[in-house]
Amino acid sequence: MKFGVSIFLTDYTIGPADLAVAMEERGFESLWVPEHTHIPTSRKSPWPAGGDLPQEYWHILDPFVALTAAAAVTKELRVATGICLVIQHDPIVLAKSVATLDLVSGGRFIFGVGAGWNREEMEDHGTDPERRFKLMRERIEAMKAIWTEDEAEYHGEFVDFGPMWSWPKPVQKPHPPVYVGGMGRHAIRRALRYGDGWMPIPGAVSLSDGVAEMKRQAEEAGREPLPVTAFGVPARPEVARHYAEAGVDRCVFFVPPGKADTVLPLLDRQAEIIREVSAG
Repeated sequence: MKFGVSIFLTDYTIGPADLAVAMEERGFESLWVPEHTHIPTSRKSPWPAGGDLPQEYWHILDPFVALTAAAAVTKELRVATGICLVIQHDPIVLAKSVATLDLVSGGRFIFGVGAGWNREEMEDHGTDPERRFKLMRERIEAMKAIWTEDEAEYHGEFVDFGPMWSWPKPVQKPHPPVYVGGMGRHAIRRALRYGDGWMPIPGAVSLSDGVAEMKRQAEEAGREPLPVTAFGVPARPEVARHYAEAGVDRCVFFVPPGKADTVLPLLDRQAEIIREVSAG
């Protein structure tokens, strides 16, 4: 079992470099950061967690800049988006950002992706929320072509470009692993279609049932089951053990968007859980 941490890094929290060093010292495998380019003030889209949207959603740092800072001061810690809102990016530009981060990190990047929940945010980027999943698929397929082909081209409904040159290519081959976020059968289907891993958020739906469903769909598709990263896992050893028994490969704990005096003691407690679970 691998263990990571997810945090909203903002202009008022612990910095990405200090956090990354502290995580590597404590034995964490990966740092995951989410993304929002902005939050429209209309606030028509309800926050999925319920209640008022916390301010870290509109203070959040750019994930690629923050993860570059984290990668620069560490040697083993993997850096990851959890999640990158692919539908809010030009795929040619995003392909270069991903490849560059994978290069400067020495092949330590994990590309967690999703389509998001804030409809007004999507619309500000010119995205029709009703078509966002097809758009995400095409953009990921197009980026894979850019990463793996010397003269890449892609022709879809939303993404269309002729032969191009684009370097650098990612260090990881054929490209950084793409983990598709989301819970439920449709999310699993998307992960199996164009992902290298599945990243559910445990909640109302049993994760054990979800893993079983993923294995069933993988068998129907004639492919191996995907590795599973459980996102937002409660920091308790019995939970981590249960997920390991269910077939989860990685647990990602949340820590709140605080300064070092808040975050570091939480990392200490989570590191104790890692040692306890790893010891059996």
